[in-house]
Amino acid sequence: MNGQDYKAPESVDRFRQRALIVGLIGVVICLVGAFKWPQQFFPSYLLAFMFVLGLSLGSLGLLMLQHLTGGDWGIMIRRPLESATRVLALVAVLFIPILFGMKYLYFAWLDAPASGEGALSKFQQSYLTAGGFRMRAVIYFAIWGLLVFLFNRWSREQDANRDDLVVRRRLKVVAGPGIILYVFVMTFAAIDWVMSLSPHWASTIYGFLFIAGQLISSMALMIAVVVLLSRTGPFTGVLQSRHIHDLGKLLLAFVMLWAYFDFSQLLIIWSGNQPEEITFYRSRLYSEWGVVAVIVVIFHFFVPFFLLLSRDLKRNTRLLPRVAVWLIFMRLVDLYWMTRPEFTARAWPGLWDLAAPLAAGGLWFFFFAGQLKQLPLLPLGDPNLAEAIAHHEH
Repeated sequence: MNGQDYKAPESVDRFRQRALIVGLIGVVICLVGAFKWPQQFFPSYLLAFMFVLGLSLGSLGLLMLQHLTGGDWGIMIRRPLESATRVLALVAVLFIPILFGMKYLYFAWLDAPASGEGALSKFQQSYLTAGGFRMRAVIYFAIWGLLVFLFNRWSREQDANRDDLVVRRRLKVVAGPGIILYVFVMTFAAIDWVMSLSPHWASTIYGFLFIAGQLISSMALMIAVVVLLSRTGPFTGVLQSRHIHDLGKLLLAFVMLWAYFDFSQLLIIWSGNQPEEITFYRSRLYSEWGVVAVIVVIFHFFVPFFLLLSRDLKRNTRLLPRVAVWLIFMRLVDLYWMTRPEFTARAWPGLWDLAAPLAAGGLWFFFFAGQLKQLPLLPLGDPNLAEAIAHHEH
């Protein structure tokens, strides 16, 4: 068993070229929007940024979860997970336009009056500042980047010396605190980048909505990737129905977790019925946005939930990836519902709502496919690899 046996197939190159073409077309359209209609463009760009951020950070969370808990499911997707985490460098670059578009996104607190109606609290006035916003963003990406660097470096060291018990122990020991750090930092990032769009509204569970959503999008991506790779590449004969079944069960668990967080927030705010708390749902459950809310409830939760209950579907390499790709799309719709009502009462997506995700998503998948080719598609130094790919059923 050597690295050459598990190199990414040529289909990855073809996918990479197509992703680049889509991304570049989206970038050209976005450049026009950024300079000609910045007020309409930047809210759409924030949506696209949060979407690709979720693909990388959700993969980081899953990677640490696998090192902490073990399991054959994680060995199958570890290298694609690592590849997705390394695209975080691109995501950091994609954050730069948000800094230039701050006045179009965060005017609610940048231009808030010092006193009277619409004024921020004393804490908000000291916390929500342009300088603090930029400084915290640097800290967030530094912490995430450090975790990405450590887990990718130690994984390569494990491949180079598969008998090194110190590296194996280090991966497991750091994974626990790493997960806590990821959740903690992502919570503050969600507050800064999305919740502060409406500074007079707050939710203590808000960050967990994004974390659960990131886990859904990353797990769905991993299912689609490994199934596609198994059709033409080194996963042929390695990926088994039990692996797909485990991944499908985890995807179902994350969908349920996301729904639990979302419903908990709605239930508490609805029952409290406080004027300062209900603004979030008043703008999202009525008029056109109410239709989007129904679409999210049905197609982001109920339909995937009932489909993923099926054991046969979770073992079906033709149907499960389709459910996974659909959930990735619905993550985009959910983020659209969470961010755009702050800027418009019109729920129908515009040109920039389509172009920005195509640009950011195309570039993300271009770099992701490139990272897939950097290392063997299986962690050859993992001592549990032989058992994970052995042909047996639970």
